[in-house]
Amino acid sequence: MSNFSPGDVRKLIDKFFSIQWCIDNLVVPLFEETSLPNSPTVIKIAIANYSYLATIAAPIKERLKQAGYTCEFVEKSQEEIQEILDLASDERFINGERIEESVFDEDDVLEAIKATSVIDEESFDFEFEEEEAYEEEELLDLKVEMSESKIQNAAGAILINSKKDNVSDIHITPKEECYKVMVRKDGIMHPFMTIPRRSGMQLVTCLKNMANMDISEKRIGQDGKILRKYEGNKMEFRCSTVPSKHGEKMVLRIINSDASVLNLDTLIHIESVRKCFRTTINATNGVIIVSGPTGSGKSTTIAAALIEKDTGGINIVTAEDPIEYDLGGDILQTQLNRAKGQTFVMLLRSFLRQDPDVILIGETRDPETAESAMDAAETGHLVFTTLHANSAISSLTRLIDMEVPKYKLNSSLRGVLAQRLIRKVCTGCGIKRGVSESESIRFEIDEGIPVMYANALSAEEKSKRKRENTLCPKCSGIGYVGRIGVYELLEVNRDIQIAIAEKKSIEEIENIAVNKNNMLTLRKYGLELIKEGLTTFSELERVI
Repeated sequence: MSNFSPGDVRKLIDKFFSIQWCIDNLVVPLFEETSLPNSPTVIKIAIANYSYLATIAAPIKERLKQAGYTCEFVEKSQEEIQEILDLASDERFINGERIEESVFDEDDVLEAIKATSVIDEESFDFEFEEEEAYEEEELLDLKVEMSESKIQNAAGAILINSKKDNVSDIHITPKEECYKVMVRKDGIMHPFMTIPRRSGMQLVTCLKNMANMDISEKRIGQDGKILRKYEGNKMEFRCSTVPSKHGEKMVLRIINSDASVLNLDTLIHIESVRKCFRTTINATNGVIIVSGPTGSGKSTTIAAALIEKDTGGINIVTAEDPIEYDLGGDILQTQLNRAKGQTFVMLLRSFLRQDPDVILIGETRDPETAESAMDAAETGHLVFTTLHANSAISSLTRLIDMEVPKYKLNSSLRGVLAQRLIRKVCTGCGIKRGVSESESIRFEIDEGIPVMYANALSAEEKSKRKRENTLCPKCSGIGYVGRIGVYELLEVNRDIQIAIAEKKSIEEIENIAVNKNNMLTLRKYGLELIKEGLTTFSELERVI
């Protein structure tokens, strides 16, 4: 039985089964064995658990019988079978000549999608509707595109699945012998599939064409956008490519335009912080900053604030890149056009001639934008903007580094809201137990308080529970479902203004905000969520 080769194993898998089915059931065909003349050829099949044989043997025998074969079962350890399957997978996807001669098979892609998706397999009956108009350019009908070739069908399937599965980003990365597709869900990267090099290049070219990028240019990075409709809903993907050692890497950011989440009562869980933020945004003038890293939900929070401000009696205008939500109401939203040299500063100057009350400047990243925002606030406007900074206090440092004078900070800045997104523990499989002594000391929380712990499973345990039909239906063994915001609100009151004017250090300003003004830091906010059973210590440490 040691004569089998990974290539022969993979041929048998493709002929009679599928790689994913074999992985799920820990079954693998090893080799063909010629029996007596005029007798069916015997396929030797290894199985990890003989107690499972009674359930699985009949369908295997029937399938082989229909093809004119018979079979014999042998028992191997789970580790041995997993190793054989790994070698067989590599043989299929990254073995020299077979890649160069391979044709993209969308059945493999769809099989991998179904194996990794929470969506029912029967839901893969997809088609796209043509977008009527977008920036005065006629869009391609993706329904027609998907029917033209396998690669276009597979590309469309990947986009649909990612959108339905609440993925935020798709990464298509070239390696020396293959392309790896990863997806980011709830802030964490997960492996999705591995495809041949040639097929990966075809997939990237197809997506670049859909995003109106130059498919002949591979030496410099490009940006583009895919905009389509699916089941009556708009699907928007912001695309970016960059050249690497082994080819072009492509990342697609899925723009979530669901305006139903734009509610401060939903976003900011702790009432005291929510109440203070509402007081801050009700100022008639000044600058309000929402800070945090990319993907921390800054745009969502500001959008919710603007919707709350839009009561019909004021003029609200925005400069965004890109426009993620349709805010509706009387809010005028403007998309930045970098191709025509348009900047946030240029749009701000135009806005000031339009009699605005509230202005959103999508991002402050340079001294000119920062100072222009402060100037607009000093002339009686309320300005919202975002900033990349790790905390509310460090946002002050960023503004000072941008050469914003301290007197302008004191006269214009009303508040800074720093935020992160943290995963919520799964209520279906999470475990509740008391805080240990070491955790009590480390997190400054009372020992014995019942809190939740995530039941995150290893890949091996997930496979086992999937076979046993005991895998958590809510999180599929990840241990977390969805995310919740963690906030830190710095109110720039008289105490903070005096500290800034006296050029106190960031640490001293933070002490004043925490000890005198009762500011909840990101860490303390997260601990409150832990006490309420919404997240875990490990997740707080990972994010904060």
